[in-house]
Amino acid sequence: MAFYLEEMLGLANWGGSNTGEILRIATQVVPQDFESFYEACYYMAEQIFAIAEGVDATKDSVSAREAYFHAATYYRGADFFLHGNQSDPRLISLWDQQLTAFNRANDLLEIPGVRFSVLAHSEEIGDYESIGIFYAAFPDDSARPTILISGGYDSSQEEGYHSQCHQILSRGVNCVTYEGPGHPSVRRQQNIGFISDWWTVPKPIVDLLGTLPQVDMSKLALAGMSFGGSLAPIAASGDDRYSAVIAIDGMFSARQAFGEQFPPEVVALFNASKVAEFDEVMNEVIVNATIPTSFRWIVGYGLWAFDTLSPFDWFTRLGRITMNETLVAKLHMPVFVAKGQDDLSTEQEPEIAYEMLATGRPNGKELTHYHQFNTSLGAGEHCSLGADSQLWQVTMDWLSGVWGDWTYENNPTTS
Repeated sequence: MAFYLEEMLGLANWGGSNTGEILRIATQVVPQDFESFYEACYYMAEQIFAIAEGVDATKDSVSAREAYFHAATYYRGADFFLHGNQSDPRLISLWDQQLTAFNRANDLLEIPGVRFSVLAHSEEIGDYESIGIFYAAFPDDSARPTILISGGYDSSQEEGYHSQCHQILSRGVNCVTYEGPGHPSVRRQQNIGFISDWWTVPKPIVDLLGTLPQVDMSKLALAGMSFGGSLAPIAASGDDRYSAVIAIDGMFSARQAFGEQFPPEVVALFNASKVAEFDEVMNEVIVNATIPTSFRWIVGYGLWAFDTLSPFDWFTRLGRITMNETLVAKLHMPVFVAKGQDDLSTEQEPEIAYEMLATGRPNGKELTHYHQFNTSLGAGEHCSLGADSQLWQVTMDWLSGVWGDWTYENNPTTS
């Protein structure tokens, strides 16, 4: 619970929350009580949304926009720990509320983001739609560098506006958030979970970007945060149009990282293919409030995100979404791999991913860059939570070099 409070608190840096509001929510949360987290966040969301609705946006668009953005964050917070019960109607109603609040805030941006959906096809599930939001750095049609970015295991593209796009846009670079199967909105709206052929998700989006005059296709980077840092290299292995790939706290194998945090006897049940026994133990984990919150959440959310009721099925399919020698050999572009020094959730996975990228392809060492964000500077948490400016300073500096020492444009609309 503390981690997600920190995540919401970090959004205060870029207009996604208010410090005092998050601290108040924290005082109302009972440790290991998921319902108390819902109640605390939902109360704040409703109150801040009411404030936004009471503002005359024609006179003060800033106040209305900020309040709507904060409310959207708190509606997402209210939803965060409810996925252990997949039939809970709040999983839909809360998401509808966060989308409403976010969209109203987006409409009040100087350059509103433009939502889109494109048809995609997976060998696993057939046709589906990839969705996204295109944020133009400037209102003209000049072609500019663009970063296409996704979250990971649980994060939404709405959250990504604050934690990622604000920093990208401030440098005059277009930012495009996207979601595919398993991500929050696609999971709800299309009822499909994560897939292993992830390259099918951004590929039609890149086709769309290629038709837009604002996008310089020679400077198109693909980025992913957390589990998204695993998805990005997988996606780029099926598309040569990216000039660079950015994997922030990406994992060689999420299943391997999660398994290292599980009790050995539970992992042994999985490795022995004892489906019924594994399912029984894991289903008990979800509802047992005495078990550490992170363990309960990983399992409960995973079942929901993969659209399954079987923990064995979830853990099996999770293992199929992994980097391997065949995929890595197809990556011909520079790749940036980063890790927070004290990121306990990814274990040593970013280092494993770096080693594979550096040794598993021609010129791998020259094409792969590794950076550790340090705890001594407050940037050592997962995805450098709360120190986003450090993360993006280092990342964008590296990307400038990839793009021929590109000079970024100051964008006053994001300051």
